[in-house]
Amino acid sequence: MTGDEMVALTKKHTIFEWAVQGAVDPIPVARAKGVYFWTPEGKRFIDFNSQLMCVNIGHGDPRVVNAIQRQAEALTYVTPAMATEPRARLGATLAALTPGDIDVFFFTNGGAEANENAFKIARAYTGRQKILARYRSYHGGTAAAIAATGEPRSWSQPPFPGMVHVLDPYHGIERGWDSTESALRYLDEVIQLEGPHTIAAFILESVTGTNGILIPPDGYMPGVRALCDKYGILMIADEVMSGFGRTGRWFAIEHWGVLPDMITMAKGLTSAYVPLGAVGIRQTIADTFKDKPFPGGLTYSSHPLACATALATLAVYEEDDLIARAARTGTLMAELLADLAARHPSVGAVRSIGLFGIVELVKNRTTRAPMAPFNGTSPEMTALGTFFRQEGLFTFVRWNYFFTNPPLSITEAELREGFAIIDRGLTIADRTVE
Repeated sequence: MTGDEMVALTKKHTIFEWAVQGAVDPIPVARAKGVYFWTPEGKRFIDFNSQLMCVNIGHGDPRVVNAIQRQAEALTYVTPAMATEPRARLGATLAALTPGDIDVFFFTNGGAEANENAFKIARAYTGRQKILARYRSYHGGTAAAIAATGEPRSWSQPPFPGMVHVLDPYHGIERGWDSTESALRYLDEVIQLEGPHTIAAFILESVTGTNGILIPPDGYMPGVRALCDKYGILMIADEVMSGFGRTGRWFAIEHWGVLPDMITMAKGLTSAYVPLGAVGIRQTIADTFKDKPFPGGLTYSSHPLACATALATLAVYEEDDLIARAARTGTLMAELLADLAARHPSVGAVRSIGLFGIVELVKNRTTRAPMAPFNGTSPEMTALGTFFRQEGLFTFVRWNYFFTNPPLSITEAELREGFAIIDRGLTIADRTVE
């Protein structure tokens, strides 16, 4: 197919997520390799967002492709009530990688289902019903996961019983950050007012992803852990986006030396080559289901093809030292981001941890008015997104910010290539600064 044929037929017969269908303008993609992908006509893009922050090892790694082929030849599917070698090996491998005694895993189809099942586990374990979640969060598109989400994608959904939202320590480019002490006092107050005995779990992204790469201030995560311990609330670390090396550690929560009760994961688990998610559960919690039924099930849970893909992907992380490499390259990326902030008046803030980065744009550096409103866009942001696309750089431009989340396999030269395009594009935004 040509690119135009691909787009026309796709728009006619399929739905694009979170979009007004008449306005979508997708990039047609024919192939991908490493940090690049190409249209059918041969236009090359550098993938500066790892697609949906998930292709961590880069595109088309032959070691993973070969593992998929071998598994497909041997066994593609059995009921989750059966045991397979990929399932057995993946559980043991993850137990060795995850912190503390998170040694037991329930495999799902993706991140949203991982969070759904984490809620079920928390409620079954504690006998409580409420789930605490933060605003400026995204936890997935299924019923309970979207209800836990604290941003506009949840607005169209009906109220969901038992979900309680609290403020994130970050309050936007204009207001900035709360102190750790203030944020924790506020959280403690909400817990008391809601009734600690009614709250099963607190779910939070270890590093907030699509709502701004919000890196917790020092002391915040240990403080959350202490409050959860104080009130008998389970702590769920959503690592669907931040896990598997994205921040320069296997899991972002490790930066703060905190052991959650559950870790939810997906995306980088298979580098999105095949869909797979998981809930990692502390041994003491998992042990409660030895004598009572586990409260969940999925047709494709522990899918052999997906588990084999995950094993091959985890081996690539190890063989190529991608976790440490992401930390090293992340240091360079932080320097490149700081350079943008120093030279472009439209840049109001940059944030990064490992290869998890963002640039927030402002109209005025004194008032810190955002370049686009919350849950909206502006001509300037639209023009910037158009420039990136024309110049062959793919990333998400959302509200008043855009992301720098390349594959962990990116080289210094490739990283600089992407930043050179960004540097040129920011002159568009600079011209509109007051």
